[in-house]
Amino acid sequence: MANMVEQSKVLVKEGGVQLLLTIVDTPGFGDAVDNSNCWQPVIDHIDSKFEDYLNCESRVNRRLMPDSRVQCCLYFITPSGHGLKPLDIEFMKRLHEKVNVIPLIAKADTLTPEECQQFKKQIMREILEHKIKIYEFPETDDEEENKLVKKIKDRLPLAVVGSNTIIEVNGKRTRGRQYPWGVAEVENGDHCDFTILRDMLIRTHMQDLKDVTNNVHYENYRSRKLAAVTYNGQDNNRVKGQQSTKHDTGEGMSPLAQMEEERREHVAKMKKMEMEMEQAELSRRHEQMKKNLEAQHKELEEKRRQFEDDRANWETNQRLEQQRMDASRTLEKNKKKGKIF
Repeated sequence: MANMVEQSKVLVKEGGVQLLLTIVDTPGFGDAVDNSNCWQPVIDHIDSKFEDYLNCESRVNRRLMPDSRVQCCLYFITPSGHGLKPLDIEFMKRLHEKVNVIPLIAKADTLTPEECQQFKKQIMREILEHKIKIYEFPETDDEEENKLVKKIKDRLPLAVVGSNTIIEVNGKRTRGRQYPWGVAEVENGDHCDFTILRDMLIRTHMQDLKDVTNNVHYENYRSRKLAAVTYNGQDNNRVKGQQSTKHDTGEGMSPLAQMEEERREHVAKMKKMEMEMEQAELSRRHEQMKKNLEAQHKELEEKRRQFEDDRANWETNQRLEQQRMDASRTLEKNKKKGKIF
């Protein structure tokens, strides 16, 4: 039966800061009689998150890019005292190129302190022997940080104890496990390495885990993925004539082909918008010219009426002046006639 991959989200609040953690669990891992390829569901889950991020990164609009990539893999080792099992070795070798692997000794309270130390040394020897790449803690110029890193490295693999029970010890309530000989406290550094693991994941090395995931593991995945794409942005299978049946939705397309498709859609959309804007601009100009012509026509009509009025007044004045002159000449003639007679 295939292993299940289950996700759950936890909201961690501390000092006014909220951190949403996504925990991925694989219940039943390694419990089958035949564990061949039992790591495949985990690999598929990690790759699917890389694929989701790559698809978001390949889009024209990259403003909203949710990052659900797996930043760290906590691999729990059974506290047998006899080193790593073949399944442990195979699993970590399958995943160490895809995710930051941090080995942990589970249920460390079942071992004595001496047994735990010997078990840690044996596990680290086998990790080196089988060339398993676990998470490399970064070294800095800060002496205090280097001391912290050395302390963590010296205690690898970290031995942890888990408990859902709150127990009172010396008047103080603490999370732990009750035994006839005493209490194994989860947050007591003398009992296990839980506090070191917690601080490393959430406080001191969270950003570095994300950086290594992005710059190393994701880039490796991205390079392998894009290496399968030909220069014209099509998959090799499509070059051979196997046309994608999901072209319309973008599913099943290579990242470059999808990016090219989205680019063409974007260009077409921009051209359509430009044409619409040009049409709107032409309509605006036409309307403006129409208004200008109407204004000019109105102005000309006003000038024509004014001219007609002025001409009518002039003609009236001319007639009156002519009548006056005619009357004046008639009067002069009449005066001359009177002198003669």
